[in-house]
Amino acid sequence: MSEGISTLERHLVIGAGPVGLAMAAALKRHGIPFDLVDAASGVGGNWLHGVYRHAHIVSSKKATEYTDYPMPDDYPDFPSADQMLAYLTAYAKDRGILSSSEFNKSVASASTDGAGTWIVKFADGEKRQYKGVVVCNGHHWDKRYPDFRGKFTGEILHSKDYVGHEQLADKRVLVIGGGNSGVDMACDAGRFGSSCDISLRSGYWYLPKTFLGRPLTDIPIWGLPIFLQRAILKSIVAVTIGDYRRYGLQWPDHKIFDRHPAFGTDLLNAIRLGRVNPRPAIDHVEGKTVTFADGTTGEYDIIVAATGFNTSFPFLREGLVKVHRGVVQVYGGAFPAGIRGLYIVGWAQARNGFGRLITPLSDLYARMITLQDELTLPLGTLMESSFTQRLPTTHLVDPEKSRREIRLAHWILPLLKLRDRRLARKQKLKSDKSRLTARA
Repeated sequence: MSEGISTLERHLVIGAGPVGLAMAAALKRHGIPFDLVDAASGVGGNWLHGVYRHAHIVSSKKATEYTDYPMPDDYPDFPSADQMLAYLTAYAKDRGILSSSEFNKSVASASTDGAGTWIVKFADGEKRQYKGVVVCNGHHWDKRYPDFRGKFTGEILHSKDYVGHEQLADKRVLVIGGGNSGVDMACDAGRFGSSCDISLRSGYWYLPKTFLGRPLTDIPIWGLPIFLQRAILKSIVAVTIGDYRRYGLQWPDHKIFDRHPAFGTDLLNAIRLGRVNPRPAIDHVEGKTVTFADGTTGEYDIIVAATGFNTSFPFLREGLVKVHRGVVQVYGGAFPAGIRGLYIVGWAQARNGFGRLITPLSDLYARMITLQDELTLPLGTLMESSFTQRLPTTHLVDPEKSRREIRLAHWILPLLKLRDRRLARKQKLKSDKSRLTARA
């Protein structure tokens, strides 16, 4: 914990993953006192405790690195989990964040007293008061499991709990889910298990990691309008992969980026090698027998649930921040209406790597947190009243579009002060009128 400054003058940053570290660095750069806490033993978030050690990032290092802190030159295009952890640890040290950080420190609850102070209780019983709370608890921890009829009597393993192929050795494996984690689980099971099937409710967009010798996330298409991005990527798929149905997979029933695509062709190769067998959705289970929607069955020792995660904030009062189908209902990506001093950062996912977005975004958010001191109303309330602001409808973010919006936002921040005065004056007049009416 930072010394010499009352916690009443500080903000609490919850989470020391890539987003929490970027926010802490931005707060430090803007002279905003803070404490950073994380329930884990160190920095890194999911790269410390949430991925198997042989995992690699699916976006390139250029698309993933902080724009003001390049990854080492000797890192490959797609660094490993250990390299990512080393990179984030070095960032925290070089940015001077560790002196304000506490680890193995879990937040039990955070609530406002109604007068602008946040009361934070920790799992170890400690209680503190803060000026504000910056929530960066990530979106890869609250495990979501498949829901199917019947009871499976074998083992069910969530992808987050996967450590290595030893867990799958000589077992009949069924992987549920075809995203990046599901692909990795299926490929490992195809090599080290006695058999592997993968069950998909619908088709996925599988994009090659590289194109013409360059990482796909580095080719110069990401600043184009979305319809052009989709057209180019579909052409790349047609040339390099072909029709997914030739691999026994379903054709996607959605546009690219309506859902998060999977990067890489490892699953397609594993299918061609006979190591992985595609299956449709599950109809029901009985014992170790799984019956699929097409009437076929399979016997399995273990089900690997690569079914994603819920977006949740268990330390906040239920309903304080609404989440609709995984999309957090905040304005400007972080600001809930009607709540002063609460900022929800990092719940969304950049479509092609967070690096190009998180550094300028965290800098903007730090400026807005400073601005909140000069405002009567919460930032989210001011943004809710603006005709240019809408609640998000997806958790997938276009980094280049967001960067353009961030540059524009720096110019219009002063307008929030004018809007604040106008709305505060209206609210006061309304309140005064209500009191007069009540007395009459």
